[in-house]
Amino acid sequence: MVKAAIEGGADMIELGFPFSDPLADGPIIQASSQAALAGGATFDAVLDTAAACLFGAPLIAFSYFNPLFARGIERSAADLRSAGFHGAVIPDLPLEESAELRAAFARNGLAIAFLVAPTTPRERAGTIADFSTAFVYVAGRMGVTGTHSAVDGSLKKRLHELRAQTEKPLAVGFGVSTAAHVRTLAHDADAVVVGSALVDASSRGENDVRELCTALRAGTARDGSQRLVRT
Repeated sequence: MVKAAIEGGADMIELGFPFSDPLADGPIIQASSQAALAGGATFDAVLDTAAACLFGAPLIAFSYFNPLFARGIERSAADLRSAGFHGAVIPDLPLEESAELRAAFARNGLAIAFLVAPTTPRERAGTIADFSTAFVYVAGRMGVTGTHSAVDGSLKKRLHELRAQTEKPLAVGFGVSTAAHVRTLAHDADAVVVGSALVDASSRGENDVRELCTALRAGTARDGSQRLVRT
């Protein structure tokens, strides 16, 4: 599935560590987490999967904080790097409680992206951007991940405000699932993060994953600067 996504045009791959309480995720990814856990998925199993998926596109880990904390922050960082990950998104980790993890990631050459929510005050959004090392993850709407019919109308204004605060790339996720969504965002965001739609496509097979990524890629700006999709 990862190889098919890259063949379809994905420039980065986000690989999730299943967790029993995925509070930021909608029903599709929740179901995938439960299926993975029921099938015996472990932290080590995901590391092994990552090591087998080094097809040239950078790997980004998606994990809630509890599995990293339980394993040990320093050990988790070292293991992520050894498996071939370039960084991570940890959606439930508050910036104020992230110092230990940020230090461990820095020692292991890992990037970290923090989330800016629709309700994040402007000053705090700038601080979150400052502490994000590779890109800033901008949640496109309130609530959990999932497919939606349209991009939130206030998103463009929020991206413009954040653009004035940071030069780091802005990656929009939560509710991005179609080429039409990508075209809407192509001139304001540097990347799109597509999760639920790709997880859903993966249940039907590699061809569906490849075709969806190809369609998403076709929605990017002509200069090719908006090219990041997630599976």
